Amino acid sequence: MGLTSSNKQISTSSIDCDGSLKVTLAISATPDITSNPTDIVLVLDRSGSMQGSPLANMKAGAKAFIDIIDESTDGTPDGNIGSGSRIGIVSFSDSATVDAQLITSVATLKSAIDGITASGSTNHGDAFAKANQLFDPLSSNARVLVMFTDGKTTSGPPPTPIANAVKASGVIIYCIGLIGSDGIDVSILNDWATAPAASHVSVTPDDSELEELFKDLAANISKTGATNIVIDEVVNSDFTITSVSQPTVGDVTKVNSTTLQWKIDALGVSSNEGATLEFFVKHTAKTSGEKLVNQSITYTDNEGNVAVFPTPSVTVECSIVVNPEPCPTPVDFSVEGCNDSVVVDMGNTYLESLGRIIQADVRIKNVCPGKRVALAAILTEVDSDGMEYQRGMKAMTIPAHDYPDCRDVLVKCIKFVLPEDLDESGESANSMCKTRNFKMRFIAHNIDTDYRCCESVITL
Repeated sequence: MGLTSSNKQISTSSIDCDGSLKVTLAISATPDITSNPTDIVLVLDRSGSMQGSPLANMKAGAKAFIDIIDESTDGTPDGNIGSGSRIGIVSFSDSATVDAQLITSVATLKSAIDGITASGSTNHGDAFAKANQLFDPLSSNARVLVMFTDGKTTSGPPPTPIANAVKASGVIIYCIGLIGSDGIDVSILNDWATAPAASHVSVTPDDSELEELFKDLAANISKTGATNIVIDEVVNSDFTITSVSQPTVGDVTKVNSTTLQWKIDALGVSSNEGATLEFFVKHTAKTSGEKLVNQSITYTDNEGNVAVFPTPSVTVECSIVVNPEPCPTPVDFSVEGCNDSVVVDMGNTYLESLGRIIQADVRIKNVCPGKRVALAAILTEVDSDGMEYQRGMKAMTIPAHDYPDCRDVLVKCIKFVLPEDLDESGESANSMCKTRNFKMRFIAHNIDTDYRCCESVITL
């Protein structure tokens, strides 16, 4: 079947300016379909959310998939799937229906697809069960199930145990997901798919891309396993590769701080096989924004397989973080031997009583380089009549930054102590369980300025 999937994932969607994230590369390959006859069941979502262009593009993709398998199995698009391979069709909404048994007639398969209409809820469990019933356990053919869906499970039994049982019986599961109106859960698709999930799941938010996803999967299924694989990964210059884990298959070399090369002698030559590589990158630039993690990634092998990797991006926040108030210094002590208790002199503390602590963060917008900022925080408590009572004021200096442009400064952990004996809530005494209402105001301005007051000189 050749290279059946290629994927790239990142561990998080947002990081701080100097933050790190994990990148996972994954590929899978399977032997040539002409020498490895395969039974394939296309499992197609026809729930109500598929109405309109999603349904039309799914049908186009499924029929293109069949055409590619048709030609690859006997070398010609003759309308008949050859070399012992077969395709079946299952569609599902409230329940699943077998639209075509495992057959070789392209015309009959396409007619079954054309007859699918969209309505109802989404029953993935029944879809997996009906699809699995099409496979003959006594057949020597490889077994592949391609699940397409655009939403979450809304009816029927929990699908994950059923999908796990299907995989346990030797069926390879691929998932194609459309992020539709119901909001697909990609982690669930990963659970359903054959491991490694990263190389058996493809997801798109645009239904116009469905035909290409089906075609890419069929093209890779039809080729032989891959040999002499070389993957060259170059990350965006705003990032640095900090560490690289040993891949599950093959060897990896860190060429420089932004480049690595992954080599695999053979993958999927005798059976379905997946491979993953994990590495960590750190953001080293000083600019915020949505950034692509990789600059480029290339794939080559002896068979001419084509690998198309996603281009994930991460949101980078380069606000400056200031902690103007350190946490209190702890007092260390130990309980030794068989002592059940210990008496410790903890020293002094000041102006505190039973109460609560408010810890506030505030972001100062558009602070320009070289400018210190004076910041004041004013806290009041509000009683049941709307009257305000002073509860404290903090004034602090925020140091200047040397970044090349104006940016936001995040001031963290501004703490106020609120003794319980100052409570104005009007509720009956109940220790710490009462609701108290507050207001906080902030005042900020630049300390440093290049303005100088005019000094007049009068001559008589």
